Amino acid sequence: MNKHFFDRLLKGEETLAVIGLGYVGLPIALAFARKVKVLGFDINQERVALMRQGIDPSNELTSEAFKDCNIRFSSDAEDLNEVSFYIVAVPTPIDDANLPDLKPLLSATRSVAGSLTKGNYVVFESTVYPGCTEEDCIPVLEELSGLTYNIDFFVGYSPERINPGDKVHTLENVVKIVSGSTPEALETVASVYELVVDAGVHRAPTIKVAEAAKIIENTQRDVNIALINELSIIFNKLNINTYDVLEAAGTKWNFLNFTPGLVGGHCIGVDPYYLTHRAQQAGYHSKVITSGRYVNDSMGFYIAKQTVKKVIAQGKVIQQSRALIMGVTFKEDVTDIRNSKVIDIVNELKSYQMSVDLVDPHASSEEMHHEYGVSLVSAPVDKYDAIIVAVNHREYAALDEAYFSSLMATEQGVFIDVKGLYKGKIHRLEYWSL
Repeated sequence: MNKHFFDRLLKGEETLAVIGLGYVGLPIALAFARKVKVLGFDINQERVALMRQGIDPSNELTSEAFKDCNIRFSSDAEDLNEVSFYIVAVPTPIDDANLPDLKPLLSATRSVAGSLTKGNYVVFESTVYPGCTEEDCIPVLEELSGLTYNIDFFVGYSPERINPGDKVHTLENVVKIVSGSTPEALETVASVYELVVDAGVHRAPTIKVAEAAKIIENTQRDVNIALINELSIIFNKLNINTYDVLEAAGTKWNFLNFTPGLVGGHCIGVDPYYLTHRAQQAGYHSKVITSGRYVNDSMGFYIAKQTVKKVIAQGKVIQQSRALIMGVTFKEDVTDIRNSKVIDIVNELKSYQMSVDLVDPHASSEEMHHEYGVSLVSAPVDKYDAIIVAVNHREYAALDEAYFSSLMATEQGVFIDVKGLYKGKIHRLEYWSL
């Protein structure tokens, strides 16, 4: 470990920066700001203005999280000149062809390179394919800074494990994977993260191992959920309730606890594509992972088609029918609507010329319109032929069949319970769940 650098960091003589202050970067920045001097950097000036007021634009943290923090927020790249330890936590999305989109990552890397000086450390937290840090990011750092990797500056990779909406598995109590470009860099990076991660760190032997470990965490979940989603399709054809089957099978000690559902968001629905892309470059066409992605990406359309079939079965003209979708965020009890698969249900229903209303107690109507071209209604305003509870927000848990019946056009409306929240509680309406 570079003890001289570490001591200077603890004394406030060196500055740590977190680049990218989304749902991953901001909690990290605030955690470090209780220990060392921090610069929180984001190119979005509106977000920076909110954070200066103690407001989390992602609505994950309360104003209390900003108290007693030695942090300055900025969108001015010139402020990065004072930094000696950089943490890059920008998004790594996919494009319309499901290929890795490294533009945000490389843009952030260029910003760091413009301020990089001798003795600095750069740690990447963004989820990438194995080899990305060394093959894509480090050459940019070297070229734009004029410095030599592992002589003038050092690099680490420590994948984020932030789970939006989860107040239990936080940065402090989840083991953090760390890696470094040299043994000394590894120990320095580990020591810095040990300041804020009470659960400790796991030292990966190489940067590529750390990258691979992160990407298989979400790929493993994706494949397992895809299996359960496929089973739910099979059980639907066999007229068996999937949740009854899972409850029975779950009595065995080693049965894995996965449930069917929509797989969206920034991680599980995205990361496997980074791995399959890298595998393709290496000459291997992934079969299991790609198949799992296909199943999970098709579930929104499947749910919509099941809804349409049940509405038609009740003798209604689909073009004159109306559906209410409750919940549009990518998961329960969060505000984030990016990469939400609920929009697939909306688009499929509209392709049948069915009218669709959307409600959500957490989502922004303006953001929905900007992202998907559809807006929310403030409250259900009409009689519906089908109601789809797509996201299990806590506000929905206490609702009963009488409430849903009051919104239906007829006594025999279709009720779609995507995640089985109301299993055993709906008796009069036409009930269906995955």
